[in-house]
Amino acid sequence: MSNLDALDARLLLLLTDSPRLGVLECARRLGVARGTVQARLDRLSERGILGGFPPELDLAAMGYGLTAFAVLEIAQGRRAEVAEALSAIEEVCEVHATTGQGDLFVRMVARGNDDLQRVIDEVVGVPDVLRTSTSIALSTPVPPRVRPLLERTARG
Repeated sequence: MSNLDALDARLLLLLTDSPRLGVLECARRLGVARGTVQARLDRLSERGILGGFPPELDLAAMGYGLTAFAVLEIAQGRRAEVAEALSAIEEVCEVHATTGQGDLFVRMVARGNDDLQRVIDEVVGVPDVLRTSTSIALSTPVPPRVRPLLERTARG
C-alpha cells in the first residue's frame, strides 16, 4: 500500500513550492474542496509524512559557510548517549546511525576552519566517541530534495 496518492503528492509539491499558501488557495489551485485539502493535510500529519512547515534557511547567509561531515566510531551500545550529547552541540545539524565503516554520520556547520576545529574538538570530546574522520564539503551539486519522488507519485 502506497503512503501517498497522486492528490497527496500534488498537494505536497504545491506546499514545497509555496509553503505559505493557505488551505483555501491550495484547494483552488488543486481544483478540490477546502475540506478535502484540510483532511489530506491532517492525515499526512497524523501519518508522520508531513512534519511541519519550517522555513528554508541558507546557513551560509547566516554566517555558517562551511559544511563538514564526520564518520564517528563509538563504543558499543552507546549510540543513544552519544547522539544525545551530539544534539547539545549547536553546530551539529543531523546525525544518522549507519552501517559499514563507522557508527554515526554527522553533518555539521561552522563559520570557518578555526571554528570547525572547535566544533570537531567538541565532537571528539563527547564520551564514548572513539574515532572520527571528517570531510569538508566543497559544494552541494544535489541539495536535499524530495521533489522527484513527489513528482513520480503525482504522475501515478
